[in-house]
Amino acid sequence: MGVTKKPDLNDPALRAKLAKGMGHNYYGEPAWPNDLSYIFPVVILGTIACTIGLAVLEPSMIGEPANPFATPLEILPEWYLFPVFQILRTVPNKLLGVLLMASVPAGSLTVPFLENVNQFQNPFRRPVATTVSLIGTAVALWLGIGAALPIDESLTLGLFQSNLIQLSNIKIFQFFFFHISRE
Repeated sequence: MGVTKKPDLNDPALRAKLAKGMGHNYYGEPAWPNDLSYIFPVVILGTIACTIGLAVLEPSMIGEPANPFATPLEILPEWYLFPVFQILRTVPNKLLGVLLMASVPAGSLTVPFLENVNQFQNPFRRPVATTVSLIGTAVALWLGIGAALPIDESLTLGLFQSNLIQLSNIKIFQFFFFHISRE
């Protein structure tokens, strides 16, 4: 095993190479377009070759075979459409459900304009946009998990029983009623 020599940072030739910055290879040529115009087609063709090779050598069935004489009890969309499906399933008015679905991308487009800050600023120093994004992600996960459950368990994700909810509502009412009546 050879010993790697540490570079001398006082060497003017090395300093000149380092001054060119990132994106340059050892010879001082820019990475674009010299290196990347060669690498991109190789990577794309390799990815296509691997995909086709795996599809030919190991074909796998996608889902269950279709049976036109037996309709499933509940038809579910693909997993990435679960939150939208849950919105349509839980909102009683279909027009309101469609408007709620349309409001998701419209609301996502307004998030960058919520705060008047520099666009190159650290995103975690934009608390309103960060909070809206985190809450939106949590709601999307909640709706996505709920869509895979039966309709009676979809909003609570099966975490709470109906008797427990009624009991907790009664206890909360009693607490506030007696707390207010004492004052």
